[in-house]
Amino acid sequence: MNAPHAPLPLLTFPDADKSPLSIRAKALVFFDPRSHQVRDEVERLAPLPQPVLIHGETGTGKELLARHIHRASERPGLFVAVSCSALSRNYAEAELFGYAPGAHNGPVGSRAGWFGSANGGTLYLDEIADLPLSLQHKLLRVLQEREVLRVGAREPVPVDVRLVAATSLDLVQAVRAGKFLEGLQQYLHDGNLTLPPLRERVGDILPLAEYFLGVHAQRLELPVPQIASDTQQALESYSWPGNIRELENVIHFALLVSPDEEIRPEHLNFSGGAAGAGGEGGIDAEALEQLVRQPGVEAQLRALLQRLERERS
Repeated sequence: MNAPHAPLPLLTFPDADKSPLSIRAKALVFFDPRSHQVRDEVERLAPLPQPVLIHGETGTGKELLARHIHRASERPGLFVAVSCSALSRNYAEAELFGYAPGAHNGPVGSRAGWFGSANGGTLYLDEIADLPLSLQHKLLRVLQEREVLRVGAREPVPVDVRLVAATSLDLVQAVRAGKFLEGLQQYLHDGNLTLPPLRERVGDILPLAEYFLGVHAQRLELPVPQIASDTQQALESYSWPGNIRELENVIHFALLVSPDEEIRPEHLNFSGGAAGAGGEGGIDAEALEQLVRQPGVEAQLRALLQRLERERS
């Protein structure tokens, strides 16, 4: 009988990370049984050379999972993260594959592109379905032939890049609609990895909430309040349409408006309008004003604003 796997550590971004992805889930844990299944699949796929496609809703932590796959693969090169939706339509090919001297009117010289930067490592393409079809064809050719032809160059350059891609869409449907290349979808198929939404891994909600509460309390130099039992139930019963990103925002807000040593359900600013969240649009101005008028909250917020103003000056 095999011994059970130890859970993966809490996955977070290093402080010095300067990834092009600016809005993302900032932590990922593996407490829920669904997360255990993801962990086991990651351990199986990580050491393999094949590409991986991570499917999950926005804010579920797909880039964090991609970074863990890279670390577990022990590839010596860099992990390079690229948002396909942020690529320039005019220069996307040069950004991805690089360009030779004289290919552009800008600075003289060449550029290796994101593929060149990830040589020997892992290239993470977030929302790969946002790539234009013309680039999808060129991407598939590069992946199959393991060589890149830079814009303006005559000879291709060999590359050793492991692709980890992510999407919040069903690529099979995108293929049927003529918006995604079937050959590329098939190329990614064997490495499919699904990261369930937060509402389907309820066991991860409270550990993540405690983590974000501690992080923001330390950053703002505030005491760490307790999460009341009925607040815990509210957190676990909410559908979390924004997933981990929304959870962090809710906990950050609750920390700022809770007047004592306990976070209550009325401090939770749910965007979906769950019970205790102040209606369909989250907490409204009147409810927020009532919270601020509670003893100690106004002085706490004023001191926080003054400190933030000093840090900016």
